[in-house]
Amino acid sequence: MKMERLSQDKIRIFLTFDDLTERGIQKDDMWREIPKVHELFSDMMDQAYTELGFEPSGPLAVEVLQLPAQGMVVIVTRGKVDFQQTVESYDEEVEEMYELEVTLEQTDQISYMFHDFEDMLRMAKVLNPLVTEGGSLFAYKNKWFLLLNADEMDENGYQAVIAVLSEFGEAATVTRAVLEEYGKTVIAENAVKVLCAHFK
Repeated sequence: MKMERLSQDKIRIFLTFDDLTERGIQKDDMWREIPKVHELFSDMMDQAYTELGFEPSGPLAVEVLQLPAQGMVVIVTRGKVDFQQTVESYDEEVEEMYELEVTLEQTDQISYMFHDFEDMLRMAKVLNPLVTEGGSLFAYKNKWFLLLNADEMDENGYQAVIAVLSEFGEAATVTRAVLEEYGKTVIAENAVKVLCAHFK
């Protein structure tokens, strides 16, 4: 379980499927109200307080984004106390009981990060025969990010692609929106083919 602070009131937690399996949770369980999921969330909040000093008080908005191969990204945003409320409702809020508003999404985006350009080139040459088209390449925080769409692959092809990507890079939790806004688009489309064509 990795976590990072995005702002004073927002944190991002990356859960691998191994993190879930260790707790006896299937990925589909995240959509259900069961004690194991509540326990996981409680553990995440304890760790966020210990590691980041993030106190989960007041209303919390929780966004869960399921990535096809890597696991899940959980974004927790702490809401502001509304001082326009009546004294009675404010007293209830001060009890430090946090309310949860959970949003669940799935994405077909496969996102992998590479620290070294040479590693990424070697990956592209191995991956080239496995992909027909697609893929975007971004530079962000001195790293390279390759994004592919899983919905363009069948199950066997998908597993082969993930195996190659995992050998040369590591699963990334950064979304396309963040890369487009804060990173630099290096190759907008057909990144794997373009890399192979330009670097023999």
